[in-house]
Amino acid sequence: MLTESRILLVGLILAVLPGCYVLQAAHGEAQLLEQRRPIMKLIGNPKTAPSLRLTLEYVVAARDFASRELGLPDNGSYRSYVDLRRAYVVWNVVATPEFSLKPKQWCFPIVGCVAYRGYFSEHGARKFAAGLSAKGLDTIVDGVPAYSTLGRFADPVLSTMLPYGTDEVAAIIFHELAHQLIYVESDSSFNEAFATTVQAEGLKRWLTAMGRTEDLRRYRAADERQLEYIRLFRGRREELRQLYALDLPEPQVRARKLAVFAALAADMRALERRQGVPSPYHEWLDGELNNAALASVATYYDCVPGFERMLRSVNGDLPRFYADVRALSHLPQVERDARVCPAHTAEAEQTALSARPSPDSG
Repeated sequence: MLTESRILLVGLILAVLPGCYVLQAAHGEAQLLEQRRPIMKLIGNPKTAPSLRLTLEYVVAARDFASRELGLPDNGSYRSYVDLRRAYVVWNVVATPEFSLKPKQWCFPIVGCVAYRGYFSEHGARKFAAGLSAKGLDTIVDGVPAYSTLGRFADPVLSTMLPYGTDEVAAIIFHELAHQLIYVESDSSFNEAFATTVQAEGLKRWLTAMGRTEDLRRYRAADERQLEYIRLFRGRREELRQLYALDLPEPQVRARKLAVFAALAADMRALERRQGVPSPYHEWLDGELNNAALASVATYYDCVPGFERMLRSVNGDLPRFYADVRALSHLPQVERDARVCPAHTAEAEQTALSARPSPDSG
């Protein structure tokens, strides 16, 4: 199952900002939009490979279901296709301070501040991450199969989405359309958790509507396996949060931090053996298991239980759920967090505490 920590939300960065980053983003987006081909024309083209035609027919059905049954935007998004001829559309950089679980923020027009920075070139992403690492930050670089322009453009289905299977393509479409429905500027955790909740609920309803009982059972089993990793990460994050709040010499904190991550890696390998399937986070075990990795997962999952409670409170009525989430989105962040993500309030309090000068710092 595709991990949602690999699904990137990128607002289009227009040329109102200076620098090479904006130029590569604008160039990459322009190239992508230029390559779009209407899905219905591809389906009707006898030169289209039969396997691709079947996949695109499935995409059309899922896209229509998204608007008709899930109440998601009915527009030109995910009604065209682009063959990128590479593994990922963008590469996502996430970074945190050495002794913090709070991700660094980058601020842009339209989307506000977000907890990641995307590059259309893997080389560009790794070069940027290397610069941050040289400054002492924890970083990860993650390949991303899809992103959204929040409805500013008609986003296409990408070839990078297809290797994960048709059901994951449907899930990605539900996720990205949820961002178009409700998006709160400068609150990545709120946005991603809402979209992740809609994605999961949408896929369950989609499989049920198609009468695919066995596939639904497999999806639920995969979801539970994923949640075991999330619970594991949450426990180790709390351990690290408490460690970083202590007034200890840096070398001692650093040594204890390494011990926590070594224990986490051992836990992940044990969980992988017990589950009997490859871990969705196996790449992190090869050298990128750090604060930034845990922060990336937290962005997508910390607030999901709160949104799930909201959905249950209206007995699964999606229009009422969307209305409640939209009302919540207008509240100050501290109130939003208190409703759906109380863990963030605790993190914010700890960050403020650790930022205070010591009594003898002058």
